[in-house]
Amino acid sequence: MVPDVSTGSDSRGLIAYLFGPGRRDEHTNPHIVAAWDLAGAPDPGRDPAATYSQLAKRLDHHVDLRTRELGGKKPPQHVWHCPVRTAPGDRYLTDAEWADVARRVVHATGIAPDGDEKACRWIAVRHADDHIHIMATTVRADGHRPRTHQDGRRAQAECRRIETEFGLRRLKPGDLTAPRTPTGAERAKAERQGQTVTARQWLRERAYAVAAAVHTEADYFTVLQSLGIKVKTRLGPESGDVIGYSLAAPGDTNTAGEPVWYGGSKLAPDLSINRLRERLPDQEMADRPRFAGDPAELWQHTITAIQTAHIALDSDDDAAAQAHLAAFGDTLYNIASATPSPHRAELRAAASAFNRARRSATRADHQAAHALRQAAKELAYASNEPGGLAIALLFATVHLARAVAKWHEQRGHEQQAAAAYEAFHHLQAGYEQAAAPALAELAHRAPRAATASRFERDVRAALPDHADRILADPAWTALTTTLAQAETAGHNPRRLLTEVSAQRELDSAERPAEVLTWRITAQPNRRTPAARSRSTLRSVSPASAIIRPPTSPPIGNRSEERGRSR
Repeated sequence: MVPDVSTGSDSRGLIAYLFGPGRRDEHTNPHIVAAWDLAGAPDPGRDPAATYSQLAKRLDHHVDLRTRELGGKKPPQHVWHCPVRTAPGDRYLTDAEWADVARRVVHATGIAPDGDEKACRWIAVRHADDHIHIMATTVRADGHRPRTHQDGRRAQAECRRIETEFGLRRLKPGDLTAPRTPTGAERAKAERQGQTVTARQWLRERAYAVAAAVHTEADYFTVLQSLGIKVKTRLGPESGDVIGYSLAAPGDTNTAGEPVWYGGSKLAPDLSINRLRERLPDQEMADRPRFAGDPAELWQHTITAIQTAHIALDSDDDAAAQAHLAAFGDTLYNIASATPSPHRAELRAAASAFNRARRSATRADHQAAHALRQAAKELAYASNEPGGLAIALLFATVHLARAVAKWHEQRGHEQQAAAAYEAFHHLQAGYEQAAAPALAELAHRAPRAATASRFERDVRAALPDHADRILADPAWTALTTTLAQAETAGHNPRRLLTEVSAQRELDSAERPAEVLTWRITAQPNRRTPAARSRSTLRSVSPASAIIRPPTSPPIGNRSEERGRSR
């Protein structure tokens, strides 16, 4: 059961929407199921003599009194609106059950506490099988405003209790860090234009991808504009600094032909200008030369930083862990942009899914995740995909995503945990697509039997507790090839096995030889440090590093939901 609290200032307009036909004639049999006073609330849905204006006047009675006291100035945002919808697949509630839901929600949110004779006036309208709309005017009979602090959170908590008592599907509680969902009008518009996503969703994905790749605030706005997105900034009246911004998708206009703007914070809480600044480095860091090393080092640095993120999740420092979650979200976008087909689609899906897992009510110490964020930004501009290193990185992301899910679970962040698991499944699918042919190729190039026997002795000496499982793993042959390559690169196989096994435990690994293969692949080449320093800088346009979605941006006129209070 999903409540969605919002406020507005047009009582009659909202009433007209609630009792009207809907945007696509989807409203059927609209009628009042509950109210502050059923006898005193005209019902335009059931009484032919009742009008929208009559109902609005009754609801606005205390508002009008307060307006006269204020000398003709209406209280701001005095219309409170809360649709409550059951989950898909739930049984349809009766009018009496919906009435009970409405009374409990207005009580829980402070709109109309039980037994309070001076409470706000409200109605609950049903015009569909699966939801009601609760509407109230937020001036009490005593002229005061109701105490509605954290009304959205309280409505959610009450709905969780109602779900249990009514035998409905229990949804995951939120923590007010989820992005705004597209409105019905936005979804209808996308459907009419044959788009799979709304303008809001398309812009959100573009903004996240750009923020993940750029190094400065100025670059953020420049790259967005280079992608055809309109940018409007809001400047401080005295300082002249940017204090907010809005974006509009290419060609997305309203009925007047004007761009439809979405504020950064309305796309997602961590896309506000202040949250972005926390994650972007200062100018001194941004001006430093980038990409001066061997391209393989970029991938190796990212793998190392992901391993550090594991350590942060295992620590007691939740602020540092939260910072690594946000940085990992950026990393997933940049891995997708730097990785070729055929598994790029899975990586894009993982990055999108993880957006819900990267935010929680825990405030992040972004400096703690500086290494991961910087490695990820460099990866967005990588000149090429260095074979097995990319798969080793994918392997690392799979395990970090699962660790993130467990971290959220331990803290009761149910929505974030579910999002992290969704990202984990996409990453796992992408990894399997990439790893299967690579492991087969490694097995095909296995060293001769004498060398494999020597590596077997190394495994038994370095990892006696895991040796039998490693040797029985189907990936053992691939591991022998990887050990031979590492030996050629200057590593001592036995010492290397000991080092990489210490990175994280192997007890829970279903395929320990496969785990060791990718851990060893991520190790730097010890024999050719000079060759790395001879690599040259690569000039890359920031826009070229941004992944593009499979669908074009929504365009056309906006179908406005006239009269609806938002």
